[in-house]
Amino acid sequence: MTSSDRTALVTGGSRGIGAATALRLARDGADVALTYVQDKEAADAVVRRIEGYGRRAVALRCDAADAEAAGGVVHEAADALGRLDVLVNNAGIGLVGPVTGFTPADVDRVLAVNVRAVFLACRAAADRLADGGRVISLGTALSRYAGGPGATLYAMSKSALAGLTKPLARELGHRGITVNLVQPGPVDTDMNPAGGPFADGQRAATALGRFGTTAEVAALVAYLASPEAAYITGTEVVVDGGHAA
Repeated sequence: MTSSDRTALVTGGSRGIGAATALRLARDGADVALTYVQDKEAADAVVRRIEGYGRRAVALRCDAADAEAAGGVVHEAADALGRLDVLVNNAGIGLVGPVTGFTPADVDRVLAVNVRAVFLACRAAADRLADGGRVISLGTALSRYAGGPGATLYAMSKSALAGLTKPLARELGHRGITVNLVQPGPVDTDMNPAGGPFADGQRAATALGRFGTTAEVAALVAYLASPEAAYITGTEVVVDGGHAA
């Protein structure tokens, strides 16, 4: 697998970190499939930009809360692209609020999207990834350090990804497949804008005193997806501006 003949699936690739990652992988020479839930227009816009790099691209609708779809989209992507070298588990949802305010339905949906869907995508990828492939999941710095009140459900769900990453790296290592977890700090996205009502506290919690950009996170994901990162596996890599340093 060279840097210019790879294929990748980026879940939640129509906006934010997912879109930046899909574009960076394409710029580095990969054909890319990306998933979206509702915003087909945004997904199609990313596809057109990828095609502008001279790479193949496809947008696949997938609600990660649907167990069958969460694993099935990996097979769809591999079939559409002819093979699969990189899986980026980016799709996720974040519900914040007092712990006493979450309903059982809230808990079920967050765990379905942030935990179950990632596991099912990894299970499918274990069948479809080429030897020497990559699995990269997106977590959060809030699962490593104390965040503000209201993050209990989100942080709990993302913490599960560390428990998945390490044994999966052992299980797939004999095929040269690496499995890693990226832990971003505050990143300027539509879901968590740098000018939002909770931004000042997040900014103050970083050593650099600022939000990260989606491109900075995408650059780390692209490195972990590259041949140069072939000896990095089973670990958490933090890109958080020195959050709570």
